Amino acid sequence: MNGLVRNALQMSHDYARQLIQPGDRVIDATCGNGGDTQFLAELVGPDGHVDGFDIQAQALAKTRERLEKAGLAERCSLHQASHHTMADLLEPGVRCVLFNLGYLPGGDHAIGTRPETTLPALQAAVDLVTVGGAVLICLYYGGDSGFAEHQAVLDWISDLPVHRFAVQKSELANAKSCPPIFICCEKLA
Repeated sequence: MNGLVRNALQMSHDYARQLIQPGDRVIDATCGNGGDTQFLAELVGPDGHVDGFDIQAQALAKTRERLEKAGLAERCSLHQASHHTMADLLEPGVRCVLFNLGYLPGGDHAIGTRPETTLPALQAAVDLVTVGGAVLICLYYGGDSGFAEHQAVLDWISDLPVHRFAVQKSELANAKSCPPIFICCEKLA
C-alpha cells in the first residue's frame, strides 16, 4: 500500500519503530510465522531481547527457523505457551508488546486467539509495559472467526483509565469486509 493510508500491520510497525530503542525488552504475544518476531529482534539490537509466545509448535518452529536464518535467534526466547501466561514468565519493564489477534496465516482457522485468553493477555501486557511504552494490537476478525474477540477487545480498551493510558484506534472506514483494526495503548502513568 502506497501513500498516507496504512493498514493495521504497517501502523503497528510504524509505531514500534518510533518506540523501541536498541537494548529494549519487548514481547511478540502471537509469533505466528515469525515476521513480527524478526522485526522486533532487529529493532532491539544485539543488547535487547524479544520474548515470543505462541501455543502452536508449528508457529514456533517457523519463527525459530526464520530467526536462525536471519542470525537473530540469540536475541529471542520463544515460549510455547498462551499469551495470557506472559506475566507468569516475565518481569515488568517491557517497552512494547505486539499482538496480532486472529489465526495463524495458512493455518487451521479453528485454532486462533479467543477472548477468554486474549483479555487476560492484554491485561498482563499493560501491567508489564513501562511508562512511555505501549501495547500494539492488530485486531483481525471476520469470515469464520473473531467476532466475539473483536467486541471484547473494543470493550476492554474503552475501559482503560484515561489518566493512565492514551488509546488510539484506527481502521479503514470504507472497507467492506471487516478490515483489521490497529490499536495503540500507550502507558502514561
